[in-house]
Amino acid sequence: MKIPNRIQPLVDDGLIDDVLQRLKSGKEADVYTVLCGDKIQCAKVYKEATQRSFKQAVQYQEGRKVRNTRNARAMQKGSKFGRKQQEETWQTAEVEALFRLANAGVRVPQPYMCIDGVLLMELVTDANGAVAPRLSDVTLDEESAVADFDTMIRNIVRMLCAGIVHGDLSEFNVLLDEQGPVIIDLPQAVDAAANNHAESMFERDVNNITEYYGQFAPHLLQTRYAKEIWALYEDGKLTPESVLTGLFVEEQHDVDMDSLIDEIITAEDEYYDRQRAAKERDQQYE
Repeated sequence: MKIPNRIQPLVDDGLIDDVLQRLKSGKEADVYTVLCGDKIQCAKVYKEATQRSFKQAVQYQEGRKVRNTRNARAMQKGSKFGRKQQEETWQTAEVEALFRLANAGVRVPQPYMCIDGVLLMELVTDANGAVAPRLSDVTLDEESAVADFDTMIRNIVRMLCAGIVHGDLSEFNVLLDEQGPVIIDLPQAVDAAANNHAESMFERDVNNITEYYGQFAPHLLQTRYAKEIWALYEDGKLTPESVLTGLFVEEQHDVDMDSLIDEIITAEDEYYDRQRAAKERDQQYE
């Protein structure tokens, strides 16, 4: 096939020998299978910001550290150089997340290198050596669904223990090889401790996965792993070996409505007293 423009420099440098096929065109990147020597790898070609359809990028970038202060200032000003740096930060976020998660024992594709917006990484395959299917394209029996769901929950726990929330996890971002689910697509991954939206993103991720597997094992829909796991994380008690139940009971507190109303009335009285005092002071100087 015709070599994409973004991949051509890697071919010229001998890092890629040939482009075999395009696997998919996603909202933030196009993915190809490429030949590197005698090994077939995966090349993820990131789209420019103007071409990406992924929304709320600012929300996902919150809390990401930029080591160079000059780059950080340029990104804040939105200059041409700053936008270029922001693109590089967006792209390297996935590479850094993949390396960190692989080291934490999370099942993700092994990354190799990222050059000029092209990420080279392991090609995930099925038992026959073909490209592994996405979870969304697979039908499971109940037993397999429960087993794979447990595996996904353990991987999600390991991710959070490593300080990372996927941020866009669903059956469309998971591949299924002969050993089970493999998590992919992490450019929007967020820092669990530094991003104010991390908790809501985490809950959405877990709920998406629960709803998918719940199609095949309905009892999973009654679980509340998102709340349980995040509560352990916030308390500093979450580990990769944490025993989970899938149960969670919200703390409930009795509200003294009379006292609450009294506090509201008192606050209103104080506000109007300040307004009157300010008006009287203004009249004295007229």
